[in-house]
Amino acid sequence: MKAFKAPHDSIGTLDAETAATLIATAADVAIVVDGAGIIQDLAFQRADLSLELEGYGKWFGRHWSETVTADSQHKVEALIREAGANNASGWRQINHQTAQGRDVPILYSAVRLGSSDRFVALGRDLRAVATLQQRLIDAQMAMERDYARLRFAETRYRVLFQTASEPVLIVDAATLKVVEANPAATTLIDRGSKRGIGRPFVEMFAPTSRSDIQTFLSELRSGNRADDMRAELAGTTRSVTISASAFRQEAASLLLVRLLPVTSAHTSLGADDETRFSSFIQAAPDGFVLTNTTGRILAANAAFADMVQVSDADQLHGTPIERWFRRQGVDFDVLTANLRQHGSVRLFATTLNGDEGASIDVEISAVTLGQDKAKSFGFAIRNVGLRLSTPPARAPQDLPHSAAQLTELIGRVPLKDLVRETTDVIEKLCIEAALELTGDNRASAAEMLGLSRQSLYVKLRRFGFADVATEDESQA
Repeated sequence: MKAFKAPHDSIGTLDAETAATLIATAADVAIVVDGAGIIQDLAFQRADLSLELEGYGKWFGRHWSETVTADSQHKVEALIREAGANNASGWRQINHQTAQGRDVPILYSAVRLGSSDRFVALGRDLRAVATLQQRLIDAQMAMERDYARLRFAETRYRVLFQTASEPVLIVDAATLKVVEANPAATTLIDRGSKRGIGRPFVEMFAPTSRSDIQTFLSELRSGNRADDMRAELAGTTRSVTISASAFRQEAASLLLVRLLPVTSAHTSLGADDETRFSSFIQAAPDGFVLTNTTGRILAANAAFADMVQVSDADQLHGTPIERWFRRQGVDFDVLTANLRQHGSVRLFATTLNGDEGASIDVEISAVTLGQDKAKSFGFAIRNVGLRLSTPPARAPQDLPHSAAQLTELIGRVPLKDLVRETTDVIEKLCIEAALELTGDNRASAAEMLGLSRQSLYVKLRRFGFADVATEDESQA
């Protein structure tokens, strides 16, 4: 501490009241203690601090160390001891405890009052500083937690990126140079070398593919999404499907690029096996058809051409497959809706109408092939007419005997005919039940059904009971 040079000249002689006012104004809390540390007097500059500390208990007449926490008691003794030896002590932080259990930090310095054995402790309220320190600590801990999460996330990303079997590259969107590549990508492009890092992305592909790749990247940067495309790698005959998405990191735009090697559908087949497989498709007794997403035929085998009564399968190219469906506006829409939602359809029953007028019952299984612009539909069509159970021939007046038989007619018989046949089925069943209940008595059955005998005889003839009805008519 650096004292005044001439206190007597600058300040003069202060009376007790002026000195007390000066001390109370200069400090947030001032405590007067004797040489034994007993509190003789105290003053608070602010009422809130007085209520928080003085409310803990009356301090007058108590030892100063009794008003502080246990870890601050030795600091009180040190302040009094130091002030007694040097007339003034240094600053020490002492914590008081409130009734609610909170610690109130006060920064104290003790000064000896003249030659007496009394001391005045001047205290500065550190609650605002402590609050700021606590906020700083909380912010530092939050930053450390966030940093730890980012570090763990980056570690997981690195492990996933390096161990992924799928070739993945990170490309700078501004320069279009490769920033990072995982081992699978470097193996695919550079056969294990590191020459891919820092290279322009388009240089990794054959010159014939570079203009398309430039267009692909431009669309990606402008719209953040672009349809997948196929390109050939430079110096090889290998082709890959490129898919990418844009993202930002540290104010930089980057592209996450995936390279999927294009494999032939018959990579496991030799040349002879592939030829035999194609021959099998062409000679199979079931129809096989490949169409685009709008249903126009791209390829078909001879069996399908026979089903639709076309002389040459090549004539089918470009023709809508639904042309031969009996329910043209329904069947193909149902098939394609299921293919888009589930990817495959099994045993879809319908009827094909040939160009020469013949109709056959078929079951269709279908699957979605390829993706995006290369997507197509494959159909396997089987003639089930010979497999279906053929009902015995019946006269035109014969009726189906169950709801299942009526259901089989849906799509083959107009609705008005189905309704009429349903009514006939119900009438016939009711007449049979009435005859059974009356012991085959026509007169009683007619009365039970609410019909005249003549009306009942007409219906009996209609439903094949004419032989038994004749006898009753003759009796009438």
